[in-house]
Parts: sequence; structure tokens; C-alpha cells
Amino acid sequence: MYQVWGLASLWLGLALIATLISIWLRVATALSEIVVGTVAQLIIGAAIGATLKANEPWITFLSGTGAIVLTFLAGAELDPVVFKARWKEATVIGLIGFFAPFLGCAALAYYVLGWTAKSSWLAGVALSTTSVAVVYAVMLELGLNKTEFGKAVLAACFINDLGTVVALGLIFAPFTIKTLIFAGGGIIVFIVLPFLTPRFFKRYGDRPSEMEAKFLLLVLFGLGALAGWSDSEAVLPAYIVGMVLAGTVGKDHTLIRRLRTLTFGLLTPFYFIRAGSFVSIPAIFAAPVALLVLFGAKMVTKFIGVYPATKFYKYAQKEGMYTTLLMSTGLTFGSISALFGLSHHIIDQQQYSLIIVTVIGSAVVPTLIANAFFIPKYLLPKKKAEVHSEFAEEVELENEP
Repeated sequence: MYQVWGLASLWLGLALIATLISIWLRVATALSEIVVGTVAQLIIGAAIGATLKANEPWITFLSGTGAIVLTFLAGAELDPVVFKARWKEATVIGLIGFFAPFLGCAALAYYVLGWTAKSSWLAGVALSTTSVAVVYAVMLELGLNKTEFGKAVLAACFINDLGTVVALGLIFAPFTIKTLIFAGGGIIVFIVLPFLTPRFFKRYGDRPSEMEAKFLLLVLFGLGALAGWSDSEAVLPAYIVGMVLAGTVGKDHTLIRRLRTLTFGLLTPFYFIRAGSFVSIPAIFAAPVALLVLFGAKMVTKFIGVYPATKFYKYAQKEGMYTTLLMSTGLTFGSISALFGLSHHIIDQQQYSLIIVTVIGSAVVPTLIANAFFIPKYLLPKKKAEVHSEFAEEVELENEP
């Protein structure tokens, strides 16, 4: 048993290092965890010829649980009031933000890189994503999450990622009687949950036993089991459960905070470090052109799709560019899709490595450009705007000869 505790200590030590790096460099923790997983696997392999044992059953379970609960939390962040008011705008921008890179990246992977049809479709799914985690973190830092503009962008991101999750389930799950049972059972649960959950919580919740968390995990695990039985993906029902409960559970900030503590403190480090451990550095150096093709394809197709849509809805220049760049980011669902493809032998390790590095790049580059040049400062809350103005003045003074 001591081997299990030792391995757990190693993984949580890596998670702590990743968190410190994310604080020092001011990047998303998920991003640093993927990188730490990749580097740790490389160093340990070179030093002692061992591995991180990422396929141990208990690590696989914690990793899968992290992906499911994180997906649920992402769906629960949807603001139903804003979505109801601007659903047409959010739906159009979100769907275009999904379909443009989905079709464009799949076509380039197939015709330019020579990948198989299935691996090309998987690349299209993985690179169609928008990182709700990155966008939400940026919005929260600037205070834009409280503005109509910020909420509309987040709603478009949710629609984008919903398209990704649905495509992942529909394209790669065989359509059988099991699929119909899964779809029918899921629809019933999605209809019943918004009525049952708040009433159940009101009567039995707010107790030290954390009944709310147990109830939600029961629902997520149950639907995950049904999805797995039907050869679909467990994150699909988890995302939809989060969305249908966004108006009830999503507004319970205390419950969401407790779930975040469980998820980000224990579960997601295992998921993202595990995802990083499968990245092959030699495979990336062996195909640098393919990496540039995939990264360029995602950036260009996102821009071609999203920017004209923002102009159609009369976004100002900076708002349109800022929206386009933030919706070009990718991280959580991109890595989930890539790991799904690797686990189900749809893509090989080199293809997986190229997709993951592309996803990481898309989480960093567009965010840096957006925050450096295209922040719509006139929409920022007064204090945030003043801080950014002072920071810009300091940078100008430092750069003066």
C-alpha cells in the first residue's frame, strides 16, 4: 500500500509545483499542470527509466472524475438571464465559432497532413473548442464578467463548447439501441432535474454531511455510466446537466465553491497532469510543420468565422477583435477530446502530442494578444479601467529612451 501513497505524494507534489508556476507566470493552472506532466514524464523517464504510471486504475478514476465534474461546473457557469436576453447572438457566434474550426481543421488534417478520416475528425473536434476556463478567468480578472458584453461572450463560449461535446459524442459513438436508450434516459433526467434538484436541496440540504455534493455526484456518475455503456463520452451528459442546473445550482455560490475546492484541489490535477504525461516531445520535434499547420488552422478558421459574426451584431472594433481572440483559446475540452481520441485509439501518440501542444498554444497566444492590444477599456468597471490605464502609462515611461 505504501507504493500507492508514494505515487499519490508524487502526483500531488507535481500539482503543487504546477500551481506555483501558474501563480508566478499568471497562466491558467490547467495549462501549467499539462506542461508539468509532460516535463515530469520526460525527466523521470530519462533519469530512472520509470513512468508516472498514468494508467494505474485509481489514477484513471480520479482523472475521469475530474473531467466529469469540471465539465459540469463549466456548464453551471452559464448565466440564464443573459442567455435568454441575447440567445440569438450567443447561439450564432457560438455555432460559427464551433463549425468554422471543426470543418477547417479536419479538412487540413485530412488533405494536407494525410491523417485518416477518423483522426482528422477528432482533430477538428479538439481544435473547435473555446476555453471557458481561460475566458472566464480573464473576464473575472478585468471585471468584464459583470458586464452585458462579457456575459454574452461567455454564453457564446458555452454554445461553442456544447457543439464540441455533442460532436464528440455523436461522431465517435456507434449508433445502436444502446445509444437510443442513453439519449432517452438523458432527456428524461435533463427535464426532471431542474424541478427536482432545488426542491430536494431545500428540504434536505445545508447540512454538514454535504448531501448536495453527493446528490450531484450520483447524477453525474450515473449518467457517466450510462454514457460509457452506450459507448459515448461521460463529459457529454455532465456538460448538459451543468447547463440545465445553471439557474438553480449555478446560483448557489457556496455549493459551487465547495465543488470547486474538491475539483481543483484534488481531481483536475490528476486529469491534466495525466494528459500532459502522454505528450511525446520527440514526436513534436519530428513534425514541426504539422504543428504549425494545426495551430495556424485553428487561429485562421476561428477568425474567419467569429469576427464577421461580431460585426454582423454591430460589435465595436475592439469588442469584435477581443471576442474573436478569446474565442480562439482552447484548453479543457480540447485536451479532453484529444485524450478521448488517444484512449480509444482514434489517434496515435504523435497526433495526440501535436493536438495537445496546439491546444496549449491556443490558450496562451490569443489571450496575450487580446489583453495587450484589444481590451475594450471603456467597458471596464471604473477601478479596473484606472488600474489598466496606470499600468499602460508605466509601461510607456519604461520604454521611453
